[in-house]
Amino acid sequence: MHSVPASAGDRVDGADPAAGAPYLSVCLKRPNPPYLEVEFNCGGGEILALVGPSGSGKTTILRCIAGLLKARSGSIQCGTECWYDSNSRIDLSPRERSIGLVPQTYALFPHLSARQNVMMALNWLPPAERQQRADELLALVHVAGLEEHKPAQLSSGQQQRVAVARALARNPKILLLDEPFSAVDRSTRKKLYRELLKLHAALKTTTVLVTHDLDEASLLADRLCIVHQGRTLQTGPLKTVLARPANPQVARLLDMHNIFEAVIVEHRPRSNLTRIAWLNHVLETRYQPVAAAGEKTAWVISPSKVILHRGDRPSRGERENAMAGIVREVITLGDFTQVLIQVGEWVNFTLLMVLSAHVAQRNGLAVGKSIHLSLLGMAIHLMPCY
Repeated sequence: MHSVPASAGDRVDGADPAAGAPYLSVCLKRPNPPYLEVEFNCGGGEILALVGPSGSGKTTILRCIAGLLKARSGSIQCGTECWYDSNSRIDLSPRERSIGLVPQTYALFPHLSARQNVMMALNWLPPAERQQRADELLALVHVAGLEEHKPAQLSSGQQQRVAVARALARNPKILLLDEPFSAVDRSTRKKLYRELLKLHAALKTTTVLVTHDLDEASLLADRLCIVHQGRTLQTGPLKTVLARPANPQVARLLDMHNIFEAVIVEHRPRSNLTRIAWLNHVLETRYQPVAAAGEKTAWVISPSKVILHRGDRPSRGERENAMAGIVREVITLGDFTQVLIQVGEWVNFTLLMVLSAHVAQRNGLAVGKSIHLSLLGMAIHLMPCY
């Protein structure tokens, strides 16, 4: 292993993320364009994905962390180091922040070889050691044998690997990835996903990944931060954010279909039960006091938690949150089938259900078919209506 001076980025392990103490803490405000009102934390060794539509401010946030752009106020803390604090007038330069940045365009020097591109970030090493270390990093990202190739001679996937090797050359405490897979085809992207996860498992570098692709974030990230128009709408562990969006806006940004409004009927905290009125149904879910009895609430349920009853054994109401419906659309995508269901006589209210293709075929699901289904009570998530 090569030693590296503290100014070039000795990795500090930081607190155990399982204990809840953040390793990277970001709180930024910028009242002028590009607007920011951002706050999120990331544990040591975690991958946090900044997710949101194009123009939502994700790259701006990344540039602020890197020190390439300055927020009007706020703070950026990495481990025991303060990189930015408007109150204390601390603002470390990009060179003083131990970051490795992979921009969306990769930004490789076109006149330099892959090896030379990586060596540019190894100026903290003695000159005699730089080539060997560059070759080690290129081998780590699976481009061994291409050291003398210039960027124009490399595929998009190979260029991305070289950019990652260069970002890792300074032993960064934080790795910043800005839409790193957007320029590669789907098959290459899947291969790069696997390589990134293996690399992360080996190095445990705390990583902030910018992406507009929720599937990508779901595959790679430990934590999500949902961003819209420069604002953090929700941040937390991946599974928590996906299962329990903070409000309907977040649910829509997460591309959830089954988002509705209902009225709270009652809360039974001792029974861990909340009942809501939706259309002519009273649905039961876990105790969620987001509003008082008689007030409106928004609710959402994953399409995979809408359960089809067997055609030869329809429900008579004995199953949880049972109801009847009419199939309005059936689309099979590979091994899974998406079914759009009209609930009772309400033409404007449809539920999306996702089930395996063979189950859909076995039950003869087709447009116009009447079916019975259940909504899993523990999967119904209540939210404020705003």
